Amino acid sequence: MVETKRSKLLGPDGNPIDPALLTQEIAAPEQYGPRAIMLDVEATGLTPGKLAGIMRQANHGLARAYLTLAFDMEERYLHYASQLQTRRLAIDGVTLSVSAPKGVDAKVVDYVQSLTEHPMFRDMIQDMQDGLGKGYSVIEPLWDYSAGALRPTAYKYRDPRYFRYDDTGLTKLHMLDEAGALGLEVTTPYFIRHEPNIRAGLPIRAGLARSAAWAFMAQSYALQDWSAFAEIYGIPFRIGKYHPAATAADKATLLRAVRSIANDAAAILPAGMEIDFQEVNGNRGEAVFGHLIKYLDDKVSLVVIGQTMTAENGSSLGQAKVHNEVRHDIQRSDARQTAATLQRDLIEPAVAMNFGPQAVYPVIQLEIAQAEDLKAFADFLGVAVPLGLEVGQTYARKKASIPEPDDGEKLLAPQAGETPRTIPDPTPPSQQLAAALVAHNMNMMRGARLGAGCGCPMCGAAPRSSARLAADDPNAVTAIDETDELVDEALSDYQEIVDPLLAGLLAAVGEATTFEEALANLETAKIDTGPLLDRLARATAISRGLGDLKD
Repeated sequence: MVETKRSKLLGPDGNPIDPALLTQEIAAPEQYGPRAIMLDVEATGLTPGKLAGIMRQANHGLARAYLTLAFDMEERYLHYASQLQTRRLAIDGVTLSVSAPKGVDAKVVDYVQSLTEHPMFRDMIQDMQDGLGKGYSVIEPLWDYSAGALRPTAYKYRDPRYFRYDDTGLTKLHMLDEAGALGLEVTTPYFIRHEPNIRAGLPIRAGLARSAAWAFMAQSYALQDWSAFAEIYGIPFRIGKYHPAATAADKATLLRAVRSIANDAAAILPAGMEIDFQEVNGNRGEAVFGHLIKYLDDKVSLVVIGQTMTAENGSSLGQAKVHNEVRHDIQRSDARQTAATLQRDLIEPAVAMNFGPQAVYPVIQLEIAQAEDLKAFADFLGVAVPLGLEVGQTYARKKASIPEPDDGEKLLAPQAGETPRTIPDPTPPSQQLAAALVAHNMNMMRGARLGAGCGCPMCGAAPRSSARLAADDPNAVTAIDETDELVDEALSDYQEIVDPLLAGLLAAVGEATTFEEALANLETAKIDTGPLLDRLARATAISRGLGDLKD
């Protein structure tokens, strides 16, 4: 029954799958032949001419020497190896999720979810990132029929030198056969082929090692020269002097003595011979070779992780945060491309072989966690949600990196008697202050004659009306006289008079960046004070008249 099911396997395109190739290792290493364990070395004796030849061969599909050099660089070029490892590990913290588009069976989604929970799944994702340096990587999944479904039981990393692109277009990757010719095409579901899209064009020319190789070669020369310079600087330059009558044997003796000082730091000389020690300025080595190596390392950092700030010491926290955002873009791109490869070469073939070709497949996503300002996000929700904005819990949880609670899990809840959090006032602080000042002045004008307090947050005094004053003080005025009525009438429409003044004032001050600029803006601001002056003049005249009548 099982064999019958497995013999009718179909891929996502409807073509049959060979079950025999699923359970055996197709590209396993061998003792001899094109898939023998590679012990080649290309970095030794690397020259500009040799490197150019390696690159030309790779352009024509013969990339074994180039791939070997890429391996050598990861062992010998320490800075490149460190930055490449940083780029690879940046994807280690991804959040794996499976989304179910409309029309996908729940059983299919559960099956795909089980694939992502395999213990070696994340290790396989890490092995896929080997393609960042070399241009492509190949993973061979080993399939087995168990627990009612066909699923991978292991993921084997394969040396990229076991494969070669075809001679027409260099787009199809083939495994090398026993004779070293193009053999089985690297395709699903037998292989997972990851080709990071670092730059457009041929995959073999897109690897980071191709750009870093030139820096590696130049750095190798610089290190050799700096090492020779350091040896001379550590032991001062020696000059042997011989007498004009010295024989050839005497000269040879003197030369051996000078040379032996580098190792023995001691020598004997015949009479009439002497050795002078010339001091060497060691700072010249740092200025020339050290700066050259640092320059090359910085360029490699730019190529691999997109920045140099976090690669070296001496950066500030603010600078590191800015540069880390640039690297976050690279992380997202790597995660997106990795997810696309997994979807094409693993998820869809696995679903098709178990459930038949589907019109719609579950989608695997690799999400990079990004630091969010949760306080700002909470403040925004506190204002927007009461105003009618509908926000899904799934989106909010994703922004806050809070997973869905498990069934039966104890949940956080407000404590008994806890007052709900007030919604912050969305009005800008400058406008809040201006409104408070106006309210304070108006209230003080109302209560000044009666000795009443304002009651606003600025002075904290409780407002007291004339009736309240009468209750507190029997001798106080118990009725509002004509002046009080005049003040109330004048203040009845103060909002319409004051608001245009405040709008012009706030605009003039808000657009300024310095005190001098604010003063200049006030001079040119169009603030209409006519209504306010007219109202004040009328109220003052009437008040003066009332005072004259009482006198």
